[in-house]
Formats: sequence, structure tokens, C-alpha cells
Amino acid sequence: MQNQRETARAPCCTLVKLFLPSMAFACFAKAFGGAYMKSAITQIERRFDIPSSHSGAIDGSFEMGNLLVIAFVSYFGSKFHRPRLIGAGCLVMAAGSFITALPHFFQDLYKYETSVSVGTGSNKSLHILPCVSNSSLSGADGAPDIEAIKACEKAIGSSMWIYVFLGNMLRGIGETPIMPLGLSYLDDFASEENTPFYIAIVQTVGIIGPIGGFLLGSYLSKIYVDVGFVDLDEVTITYKDSRWVGAWWLGFIVTGLIITLSSIPFWFLPKSIRKEGEDRRENAGKGEAAVAEQESFLSEEKEEEKEEEQVTCMEMAKDMGPSLKRLFSNKVYMLLVLTSLIAVNGFIGMITFKPKYMEQVFGQASSRTLLSQCNSGCSCSLKQWDPVCAHNGMTYVSPCLAGCQSSSGASKDLVYHNCSCIGELMTPSPNMSVVLGQCPRKDDCNRMFKVYMALSVTGSFISAFGGTSSYIVLLRSIEADLKSFALGMQTLIVRTLGGIPPPIYFGALIDQTCLKWGTKQCGGVGACRLYDSHAFRLRFMGLVSGLYVLANVTWGALYTQIVKKQKRLAQADGVAANGVACDGAAANGAAANGHAMITVGLDADMIEKESTI
Repeated sequence: MQNQRETARAPCCTLVKLFLPSMAFACFAKAFGGAYMKSAITQIERRFDIPSSHSGAIDGSFEMGNLLVIAFVSYFGSKFHRPRLIGAGCLVMAAGSFITALPHFFQDLYKYETSVSVGTGSNKSLHILPCVSNSSLSGADGAPDIEAIKACEKAIGSSMWIYVFLGNMLRGIGETPIMPLGLSYLDDFASEENTPFYIAIVQTVGIIGPIGGFLLGSYLSKIYVDVGFVDLDEVTITYKDSRWVGAWWLGFIVTGLIITLSSIPFWFLPKSIRKEGEDRRENAGKGEAAVAEQESFLSEEKEEEKEEEQVTCMEMAKDMGPSLKRLFSNKVYMLLVLTSLIAVNGFIGMITFKPKYMEQVFGQASSRTLLSQCNSGCSCSLKQWDPVCAHNGMTYVSPCLAGCQSSSGASKDLVYHNCSCIGELMTPSPNMSVVLGQCPRKDDCNRMFKVYMALSVTGSFISAFGGTSSYIVLLRSIEADLKSFALGMQTLIVRTLGGIPPPIYFGALIDQTCLKWGTKQCGGVGACRLYDSHAFRLRFMGLVSGLYVLANVTWGALYTQIVKKQKRLAQADGVAANGVACDGAAANGAAANGHAMITVGLDADMIEKESTI
């Protein structure tokens, strides 16, 4: 009686429903870590004084890691223990997050470029050279500081960004098995009617990950990078300053811990499980599901299984070429890959630099007005970057370039007076003083930012409708034995051509809109401090919009191809039905006349391999 009760309860608690939350949490964790990397790109760029093209390469290293192993993982991984491979991938991804944070602990304290110095007295008053004659201008921008160059060459953190690059690449390697093996596992053992629902759950939970990642990035960006190691009262900049660097390293430690936690359930799941909706006895005779549940085997049987696995690996390696040919001859599959490739180009480029876009376009005043000509007679260094804000909402590169003659106050409350450049504006201000820091965005920027966010959320919501259906089209348009391989090849192509190039060419395009570059201790060009917001907006959004328009065109071609294939399948079904009816009539006639009957039918293997789309 007890065994009968356990048998009756088993369908209510299938292992698919245990795998589902594990898979969903793993997708959440990887999306959480990926979103945090996107939000920390600007902080990393400032901390290591690199241009946007370099930071784009760092972001693209994730896809490079995928490229190294995705083909082998997707093809051979489906033949082995898929849950454990996913768990191992999560651990590798967590290790990459920890390695990404390591440079912070080996670097010196962050030193931002400034012409403002802190005094040694109790007031810690700040000083700056006033606007004087042009005689010392060459000295400000001329001969390089030999001591600074030597210090820069000896600095341990001069090339530490490479470790961030390698850590993110390791994250990409670890992420590889999650989607192709996880989705194929669900599709193999979930009932056909539940598969879309389960995939939708995984994607829905995965969407929450970027929300948490960006929220964490926003919070940590307001915490100074060397918090706990420096006196924050001596820091003369705020988180609104383009020289500010937040605690970027702390977020990678948090994401590493979350990803490590997500790996634990996969180590306790079996290689294969009973398919939903099928009888236990029927499944027991099918192969791997029943074999995985057995408690003991004879030693001789184990040795035979090892020999069979070795032979299977050799056969799999030989079959890889023909499998590729079968896969790439599928027009629906190739159009789906092309569409995904173009759409991912636009998405990756947009999401990588979206925080920078919002900061530059909606977070600052007009950029060109910072470089004023009224201070041409001053001995100001063009390399200085100490932005000050006038009362009329205009920002200047430094107090010297604003033509300021004197100062009062201390620390972040410093005020500069008698600034001659303010009086030469088209809308001069009676107040000739400026305060330290960039001007906040205006009211119209706040309003436009809300409109932008509303449109962005609406667009993301609408585009999410196609996520599940695209996976179903992919799974139903290919043969059953190529599911994992097809998912892996799609990931390989999309990650290679849609994940690596976009951050680089988007970053190079953004660098062309830079108006003021920072200066390293060595004297070289550092990270960009100021962008032309108008040119930034046109180039960035123009490229994103163009890619999405092209993706919609290929979606139309894909839809047309699917409709044509459905019509051909419907016609084939009609011919087959008529053939069966004719064969039945012929059989009756032949039997009546005493003649033998010869029938021609479809090969059983071809019937099994026929896709539903």
C-alpha cells in the first residue's frame, strides 16, 4: 500500500519541477552578474584611465570566453551529465567574478587629476592659481613631469585592467553550458505542452537579474572606490563628477557569491529523468532515465559502459561535420540565427553604453560651452579638469578657464569669485562666482529623462513577447538529435559576431564625440571627461535604430519562410493521407484478384527526423 501511494504521488513532484527553479535561479544569477558588469563599465573606464573602445573590449571578452568552448560544450555536453556541467559552469563564472575584483586589492589608492590642493592646516583650505598672464602657459602644458612619468611606469596598476579582461572572459566560459544544456534538458524531459511555459518562467526570472544588477551598480557607484582606506572629507569631488570612481570591485564580490550559490542544486540532480506525462514502467525501458535511478551495477557492466562511451565519443567526433551540414542547410534556422545576430548587435551595443548615454545626455548641461574663449589670456593648463558651476547653469572645465581671480571656503564648499568668463555669455549673470563641481541637469532634462525611461521600458516589454516564441521556433524547426547542437551553434555565432564587435565599434564611435580627454600620470591620454551630448545622442541612437530596423526586415523574411514551409508540410500530409486511402483500396482489389501488393512509403528515419516547422 505504501509503495502504491508513493507511485501515485510521484507525478505531482517530478524532477523537472526541481530542475526548473534551479535553472531559473542560475539564469537570474548570470543575468545579475552581466548587468552589473554593464553598469560598472564607466567606473572601470575611469579607474584604469582607458577609452571607451578599451572598456568595450573588456565587455566583449565575455563573448570571447563563450567562443572558446561553446561548440564543444553544446555538442558533447548533451551526451554527458548536463546538470553537473551547468553547476561546474556556474562555479567557473563565480571564479571569474572574483578575479575581476582582484585588481582593486593590488592597486594604489585612486588619485584623480586636479589642480586643487588640500592644505595641511586645521582648515584644510584649498588653493588654486588665479587667471594671470599668458607667460606661464607653456609651463603648464609643456615639459612633462619626469617624476610623474617614473611613478607611472613603476605603478603596479598601470595595466591591471587586463585582469578585469581575463576575469570577464572566464565568466563567459562558465556561462557557456547554462542555456544550451539547460533548455535542451527542459525540452527533453518536460511534456510538450509545458515546455513553452517552463521556458517563459526561466526567461521571466532571468529578466529580474538585470534589474538587481543595475540597482546594485547604481548604489555602489555613489560609494567612493577607496571607502574605508581614505578620509572622505579630503575628497573634493562628488559622485556627480566625471572623475568620481565608485566601489566597482565590491559588486563583483557580491555577484560571485550569488553565482556560487546558484551552482549548488545542480550537483544533486540526475543525468536524466522521467519525462512528464509518461508511465514509469514505459520510461524504465527507454534507457537513461531508468539507468540513472538504479542503485547498483555489476562491475563487469560498468566496464562495458566505459568502453561504449569511448566508442560513442569517437562516433560523435566523426558525425560533427555532417551534423553541421544538416544544420546550416535549414533555411528557417539560418534566418533565425541571422535575425538574432543583428538584433543582438543593437542590444549589446545599447545595453553596454546605456548608463553612459543617460549620464551624458540627461545628466549634464551643454558641453560645448565648457570651452570658452574669454580665458585665452590666462595661464591655464588645458589638461586640468576641475569643473565648476556658474549660477546661470553653465559649467566650466576649471576655475582658471572660467577666469576666476579668488576663492573662499574649503573642501566641497569651495566658492570662486570674480570669474570674468561668466560676464561674456549671451545671458550674463550678475553673480560672478562659481562653485566646485559640474552643474546639475535642468528641469527639461529631468522631464525628457522620464519620457526616455518610459519609452525604453515599453520597448523592452514589447520585445520580450518574442523571446519564448523564438526559442520554440528554433526547437521545432530542427531535428530532434540536433537540438543541443543547434542551440549551441546559435549561441556561438551570436556571441561571436553579436557580442564581441558591438562594444568595440560602439565605443570607438562614442570616443569620436569626446571633447575633453583626461590625462594619466605618464602624460598620456586617459578616460574621456566630457562628451558632446548632441553628437553622442545622434550617433548612439542612430546606430541602435538602424540595427533594429534591419532586424525587423529579417524577421519578415523569417516569417515568410515559415509560412512556405508550413504549406509544404500541409500538402505533404494531404498527399500521404490520400496515399494511405489509395493503398487501402488497392489492397482490397488485389486481394480480390489474388495478386500481391507492393506499397511505397516514407522511410521511418525520415519520419522521425521531420521537423514540425
